[in-house]
Amino acid sequence: METQETGDAVAARAALAHANRIVVKIGTATITKQGKGGIDTAYIYHVAEQFAELVREGRQVILVTSGAIGMGARQLGLTKRVTEVRLRQACAAIGQPLLMDEYRRAFGVFDLNSAQLLVTRDEWDDRASYLNLRKTVETLLENSVVPVFNENDSVSTAEIGNAFGDNDRLSAYVASKIDAELLIILSDVDSLYDSDPRENPNAQRIPYVKEISAEHLAAAGGRGSEFSTGGMKTKLAAVAIARDAGCRVVIAHGREPNIIRRIASGEPLGTLFDAAHALKNRIRWLKNSQPRGRLTIDDGALAAIRERNSLLPRGVASVEGEFARNAVVLVNDIVKLISNYSSAELRAVMRKRSEEIEAILGEGAPHVVARPEEMAFLDE
Repeated sequence: METQETGDAVAARAALAHANRIVVKIGTATITKQGKGGIDTAYIYHVAEQFAELVREGRQVILVTSGAIGMGARQLGLTKRVTEVRLRQACAAIGQPLLMDEYRRAFGVFDLNSAQLLVTRDEWDDRASYLNLRKTVETLLENSVVPVFNENDSVSTAEIGNAFGDNDRLSAYVASKIDAELLIILSDVDSLYDSDPRENPNAQRIPYVKEISAEHLAAAGGRGSEFSTGGMKTKLAAVAIARDAGCRVVIAHGREPNIIRRIASGEPLGTLFDAAHALKNRIRWLKNSQPRGRLTIDDGALAAIRERNSLLPRGVASVEGEFARNAVVLVNDIVKLISNYSSAELRAVMRKRSEEIEAILGEGAPHVVARPEEMAFLDE
C-alpha cells in the first residue's frame, strides 16, 4: 500500500483548494468534550467560524453531524453505550433539538443561517423524495444557508447505526446527491493506517489512496468510540459511495486546529481518497438504494445483462420478498435494477416467453423486467 505522497496525490491535494461544494461530517467523538462527555460548545463555534470563512470565499458548505444520541444519553445521565433501539431513539429525540440549537447559535454569531434536515433511509430509496430533497438543498445553498443533516434516528424503522453507519454513509449520500467535489470526514482518528495503530505501534499512515483495495479494507479497524457506531470500515464504505460521484474524500482528525479550512486549502492532512469517474446520478441512486426484493436469474440472463441487454421474465428463476412495480430489487447479489413488475406479477410470468405475458397479465403488460438503463452493477 502507498504510504508516500505521489504526483497524483499532490495534484489531488491542489484540486481541493478549488472545490466549490464541500460536505463536512463531524463524528460524535469529535464534538464531545474530551474525557468529560457532553457537547463541546467551543468546538462547535470553531467549526462555525471555519464555515463562515469558506462561505465568504464563495464556497458552499454542508454539515452532516453526529452527536444527537450521545447528547440525549448525557441528558438522561447515561454513562455507557446505549444499545437498546427504543432507548437510542428516545435519546435521539431528546438530543436532536439540543444539538441543533447549539449549531444555530454558533452559526448565528458569524452571520450564517442554518437549516436542519432530518432524513431516513426511506427518503433516499424513494426516487421522488430523493429528487425533492436535492432541490431543497440546492435552494438553501443558493441563499447562503448552511444545511445541517442528521439521520432521523427517533423515527427510523431500521436499527439505528445500520441504516447509514453513524452518519458516515449519510455524509457520502449527501455528497453524491448534491455533486460535491469534496467530502471531509472528521473523527477521532487522523488517517487510514496499514494496520490498527491502537494495536500496532509501527502502523504506517496512508496519506493518499487512488483506489480502495482489499488491503485497505483489511487494514480498517472495528467500531468507534463510546457513543458512536462508525469505525473505519463504515468510513471506507462511505468513501466508495462518494468516489462514485466524482467526489474526493479526506478522513482526518477533527481536533486538529482549523482542520476544515486547512484541508479545503489543500494542506496534506489525513488520508485523501481520490475521486473515481463519476457515475450518472440515476445510476448512483440505484446503486445505493436498499432493495425491496431479490431475484435469482439463470446464467444466460446474467450474461445477457452483462452485455447490456434487457432482462426478460424467461430468465428469472426465483423471486424473494414483496414489492410493487418500479421498486429496486437485487439480482444475484451483483446488480440492482428497477423492476417493471410487482413481485406477484413477476412470479406469474417468470420462466415465460414474451408472447405469453399479455395472456397472463393483460393487454399492455411490460415484456421486460428491466432495460439496461435501469440497471447498476455493484462490481463496476
